[in-house]
Amino acid sequence: MHTENNFESLRDGVRSVVSQFDSRYWQEIDEARAFPEKFVQALTAAGWLSALIPEEYGGSNLSLVEASVIMEEINRAGGNSGACHGQMYVMGCVVRHGSQAQKEALLPKIASGELRMQSMAVTEPTTGSDTTQLKTFAERKGDRYIVNGQKVWTSRLQHSDYMLLLARTTPLAEVKKKSEGLSVFLVDLREAVGKSITVRPIRNMVNHETNEIFIDNLEIPVENRIGEEGKGLKYILDGLNAERILIAAECIGDGYWFVDKAKDYANQRVVFDRPIAKNQGIQFPIARAFVNVEAASLMRYEAARLFDAQQPCGAQANMSKLLAADASWEAANVCLQTHGGFGFAAEYDIERKFRETRLYQVAPISTNLILSYVGEHVLGMPKSY
Repeated sequence: MHTENNFESLRDGVRSVVSQFDSRYWQEIDEARAFPEKFVQALTAAGWLSALIPEEYGGSNLSLVEASVIMEEINRAGGNSGACHGQMYVMGCVVRHGSQAQKEALLPKIASGELRMQSMAVTEPTTGSDTTQLKTFAERKGDRYIVNGQKVWTSRLQHSDYMLLLARTTPLAEVKKKSEGLSVFLVDLREAVGKSITVRPIRNMVNHETNEIFIDNLEIPVENRIGEEGKGLKYILDGLNAERILIAAECIGDGYWFVDKAKDYANQRVVFDRPIAKNQGIQFPIARAFVNVEAASLMRYEAARLFDAQQPCGAQANMSKLLAADASWEAANVCLQTHGGFGFAAEYDIERKFRETRLYQVAPISTNLILSYVGEHVLGMPKSY
């Protein structure tokens, strides 16, 4: 079993970068609703975001277990991985399913930070989680595809050079299985944005750069398609297990941050002539939050271990995401309650982290969809939707 001690040098290295960005940095970024550019650049320059890129392309070829520790530690040290986690896993589609030419063109530049590909366009306004119903269509015309459609919640697009796009290439009525007929494409945003792609930023509860995009006659060369035509959903889903495990790790990092913050404050805050940590009404919720974060962490390690062993891990990836998101949200509430009114003051960072960790009840897969997956695929109950 993995324990924290296995990864001390990894944790120390990540923390030394994240600790350069103090509480004031994050408050200013949040207030300005800005993108933490210097933070992402620093993590990229230190090589932490290219952990999963093979060594021959300039990455460090770490395991998903180790990559999860990096994501956990970013959040545990007070940072926000949401600004950069796409850079860690979006390129996995190229690593596992891209052509040699695509790998050679993109991966070394992503590893060095010369190029950013941290954006995925999958979800659509009218279909949400029902990905097989998506309407964005890519029509083959000779040596290129012409794409028209609309996407929503396309995050980090304004800070990416390339994006992965999932579009239908065979009409739904013409495929044997509804999961077929979708293809994945590499889109060069530097050429497309402002021409065939219109970007409408979505202001949201978290300071999270995300957008609705409108695609109008976007031309994509055939060589920018990843893998076979019509097999795109399989390629995307393959990468989503890694995404879920890494986001579980971020939630675990948040959970530990909230527990530490609550414990430290409760130990030093004196009310009625005693530290409030002496009161079981304060102490027990913090202890329970810690127990749940520890349990979620173990499920994360198990899911990552299976992923690294190239064994089926869909159930474990989903369960780790569910447990970790619930644990971080519980810890967030306990931390806010422990601080009382001060928890709402921006200078304590709790209200920012509180908003950030709430997102993971909903994204990248909602809690109810995970439960339906476990009910059907693990427990053998009938499909509920």
